[in-house]
This record gives sequence, structure tokens and C-alpha cells, in this order.
Amino acid sequence: MVCLSLSVAIITRNEEANLRRTLPSVAWADEIVILDSGSTDATRSVAESFGARLFVEPWKGFASQKNSALQKATGDWILSLDADEEVEPALAEEIRQTLAANPPVAGFWIRRKNFFLGRWIRHGGFYPDPKLRLFRRGAGQFEDRRVHEDVRLQGPTGKLRSHLLHHAYPTLETYLEHMNRYSSLGAEMAVAEKGGAGFSFINIVVRPRLTFLYNYFLRGGFLDGREGLLLHLYHANYVSWKYAKAWEQRRR
Repeated sequence: MVCLSLSVAIITRNEEANLRRTLPSVAWADEIVILDSGSTDATRSVAESFGARLFVEPWKGFASQKNSALQKATGDWILSLDADEEVEPALAEEIRQTLAANPPVAGFWIRRKNFFLGRWIRHGGFYPDPKLRLFRRGAGQFEDRRVHEDVRLQGPTGKLRSHLLHHAYPTLETYLEHMNRYSSLGAEMAVAEKGGAGFSFINIVVRPRLTFLYNYFLRGGFLDGREGLLLHLYHANYVSWKYAKAWEQRRR
């Protein structure tokens, strides 16, 4: 049996609460690498209590920060996680068995369960939400984007059956804060990619409403109850915010 080592790579900033859930789920890994960017809570002490290799660097953006964490990993394979993600027990066992077989691929897609206000959102485009997070060291790197950065991989991929658990939005306040920050980053991308987005009735008013109708009704978001209604309603607002901020940035 081949013995391949696994590194878990996580970037953090004030993730004390999340790490108390995330790190126990990957305590079986050969190495945990945490790259912090100036936490003022107990993030560092929690990381060290789980034996993680802790590094501290100034914030450089999501992609650059994650790639820096990848460079510090020493395992044969890397599992890249967000601090608010958790590896369910079935996935932990599947990863161990998969790596023991020395798979002939460069990486694996992992399905993700997204939780909003404590509810697993199964419809409206939020599941299965596959993410390329497990890959051979040196084969993958995050693309240079301000937000929604994905891994670009050299080589073939496979799929795992089990799940990552994504606890990103436990409260409405955290979700709205997240959407406010991401809409600003999305606006920067829109301006950079299109040379500046003008104020458009379609982008500010029509596009958000079509997004809501498509995800909530056509993709079944209404099946997720009140949580589904709130999620898709506020996600539509995010679309409007993004284009309004792009217009504002262009004015400046």
C-alpha cells in the first residue's frame, strides 16, 4: 500500500469560532498549514492547540493568500479549506482510502453542503456546489481573481462522493456583511474586466429580479422554506449592489 501524505491548507483572519469546528474534522491529516493575516482574537492559539504550522503574512487578496498557503505545504497531496468549512467523517474516510490507492489523477472535485441560518440549502443552485479542493502538491494553484477564485489544475480529475460542510452564514448579519464585502470585490472585477460598468437600469433593477425568479422558482429555491426565501432575496440584492458599486467606482 502506498503511503501518501496529506497537508490541509487554510487561510484565516479572526476565525477562532470556526477553527474550533474545522480543525477537529482534519486532525487526522499529516499536516495542517494555517496562514493568518493579522487576527486579533484567539485564532492563533486555537491553531497551535491542534498542532498546526502557523504562519503570519499581510493580506494580499484571497487568491494570493491561498497560493502562499499552498507553497508552505509539504504533503504529497493538499486539501485546501476555507476556515468555515468542515470535513464530514465520511469524506475523511473516503480521502484516506483514495490516497492509499495512489489514484492516477491530479485532483478531485468534492461536493459541498452550504448551510444558511443552520439549514442545508439543497435547491436554487446551491447544491451540489462541486469544488476542486483536493489535489497533488504542485499541480494546482488558485487563479488570480479578486473573489470567487477557483483552482486551476494541471492533469485529469476525479470526483468524491462525500461532502464538505460549509457553515458560512449562521446569521443574517454575517450573510449581509459577507455580501457587502463580496459585492465590492465583484464591482472591482466588473470595472477591471469591462473598462468600467455604466449605470444601467438592466443591471441595477432587471438583472437582480431575474436572478431571484430564476433561482427561487425555476431552480426550486422555494423548496428550502423561509431560509430559501431570505437567501435568494438577499442574493438578488447582492447583484444590484455589485453593479451599483461598479458604477460608483467608475465615477471616481
